[in-house]
Amino acid sequence: MRTVRAKLRVWNGIALGAVLLLSVGVVSGVLDRPKTDAETVVATFVDALNSGDVDTAASVTSYPAAAKATMSQMFDALDPEHVEYDVNQVIDLGDGSGMFNAAASWDLGDGRHWDYNVNGWVRQLSIGWRVSWNPQTLAPGLGNGRILRLDRTDAAAPRVFDLVGTPLMTEQRINAVNLDPATITDPVRTTDMLAKAIEPVAPLITAESMRQDLAKANGQQVTAVSLRDADFEILEPDLRAVPGVVIVQRPKLITVDRRISTPLTDSLKNVWQANRDETAGWAVNAVDPDGTVTQLTGYQGPPGPDIRASLDSRLQLAAEDAVVSVGTPAAIVALQPSSGAVIAAAQNNQASDLGPIAFNGLFPSGSAIDLVRTAASAQNSDLEHTARQLGLGLDVDIPGLDQRTAAFPGGGPKLMRAATDGRADDEVRVSPLGMALVASSIARGTPTIPVISSGRPPVANQGAAPLPPAVTEQLRTIMRDTVQRGDASQLKGYGDLIGATGASGQDRWFYGTKGDLAFAVYVQDADGGDQAVKMTDRMFTALAKPPA
Repeated sequence: MRTVRAKLRVWNGIALGAVLLLSVGVVSGVLDRPKTDAETVVATFVDALNSGDVDTAASVTSYPAAAKATMSQMFDALDPEHVEYDVNQVIDLGDGSGMFNAAASWDLGDGRHWDYNVNGWVRQLSIGWRVSWNPQTLAPGLGNGRILRLDRTDAAAPRVFDLVGTPLMTEQRINAVNLDPATITDPVRTTDMLAKAIEPVAPLITAESMRQDLAKANGQQVTAVSLRDADFEILEPDLRAVPGVVIVQRPKLITVDRRISTPLTDSLKNVWQANRDETAGWAVNAVDPDGTVTQLTGYQGPPGPDIRASLDSRLQLAAEDAVVSVGTPAAIVALQPSSGAVIAAAQNNQASDLGPIAFNGLFPSGSAIDLVRTAASAQNSDLEHTARQLGLGLDVDIPGLDQRTAAFPGGGPKLMRAATDGRADDEVRVSPLGMALVASSIARGTPTIPVISSGRPPVANQGAAPLPPAVTEQLRTIMRDTVQRGDASQLKGYGDLIGATGASGQDRWFYGTKGDLAFAVYVQDADGGDQAVKMTDRMFTALAKPPA
C-alpha cells in the first residue's frame, strides 16, 4: 500500500506541475500579447499616468527612454496630489494608426489646478500598438528640450512704515561678498586684499577673522560682508580684483536708515513675509535650454497692503544711543501704554551676541519686582497671579514676535514671601519686554498686550483682571517718590517721569513711564549701581535733541 500511495503522490505532483506550467503559459501569453487595438494602448497609457506609473506609461510609447525622462521630470517638478487624464475619444483610422483626445487635470495642492486638453497618435508597430511619443501628448509647452517647473510668484513687495508714517524698511538689492575656497590659491593674500578693500565700510572685519571663517567652513563659501548698492558701486572694482571673491546679489528687506538696528526688524521681517505669503501666486512654467521661461498656467494675487510698524524711529535712535554707552550687555524696550505698541527696542553689540534678549532674554529679577510684590501684599494674593495683572507671564501670541516676559519656576503661593526675602526675587526671571509691560500696565491701569504692527492684533490666550485702582495708584506713588527723592533723583528734571530701580547681583534695572511712554532699561554686570538710571538719562537727552 505504501508503494501505491507513493506512486499516486508522484502522479499527483506531475499533474499539478502540468497545471501550473499551463497556467503560467496562459498568463504569460496574456501579459506578453501585443496590444490588439488603439483603444487598449491608449487606456493603458492614461491609466498608468493617472496612477503615477511612469515606467508603464513610457513602455507603451514608441520611444520609452525619452518618454520616461520627460514624464519623470514633469511628475518630480509638479509633485501633484492627484492626476487625471480622461480620454474623450479614440479614432481608429484603419491603416494601422489612430488618434485620440484627452482632458488632463493636475491637482497641485493648495488650491492650484492645471487643466488642459491633449491630442495624440497611436500606431501599430511590429511589436504591437504604441502611442507615438510626442512630449506635447503629455502637456502643452513641452518639446525641444523644454522642462516644466512649478514656481512661486510674488506681487510687488509691501513697504514698511514706522509709527509716524516714515519709510522704515524696503526690499533692496544686497550684494553679498563671498569667499570661495575652491578658487583661492593664497588665502593670506586674498583676505588681506579684501580686508583693505572693505575697510571704509566694514573696519571690524579683518583678514584674520575671514581666515578663521574659512577654516570653519569645510570648503563652503563664506560671506565676508553684505553691501547695499550705494557702497557696492564704490567698492566694486576693488572687490572684483580680489582672487576668490564671488559677488552674490539678492533682494532683501532692510531698513531705509542704516542707523536703525533693532531686534524688532527681524520680527517685522516675519510680518512682511506673512504678508507676501498671503498674496503669493504660482505658475507652471516651460523652461527652454537657454533659460527662457514661458508661463503655461498660474495665478498671481494682488499686492498685499503696506505695513505700519509700531516702531518710532526717533525714539529708537535715542535708545540705541543710550545702550552703546556701556561695555556690557544692555537693552531698552519702550511701549506706548495707550495702544501696546512696541515703539523701541535697542541692544548693544554685547547683548546682540546673546540673541534678541530685549524680547526673550530671561534674567533674575532681584528687587526689580518689588512693586509686583507690593501689589501682591496689598491684595493678599500670590506673586505669579499679581505679575499677570501687570502683564508679566501672560500667554499671548504676537504675530511675528517670538517673546517671553517671565518665568516662575516656583509657582503660585510658594512665592508669597516678604519683600525683604531676596531669595524669592531670584526665583522669578524677567525680560526687558516683561518689565516694560509692568511699567505700561501701571500707567494704563490694565494689563498691556504688546503689538508690533497694525492689522495683525495679538491673541491673548490667557487674561488677567486689572489691579484695583487704589493699588495701581499706590505703585505710581512709589515710582514718583523714587524719581523725586529716591535712587533715580537724577531723572527728576524730566517732568512727569516716574519709575523704579532694581538689582540682582551686578545687574541693574530701571523701568518707568513718562506720558504715553513706558520703558524698561536693563544692564548686565553693570559698572556702578546707577548705570540703568544713567542710561535712561542718556536716552531722554538724545530724544530731546533736534532730529538729524
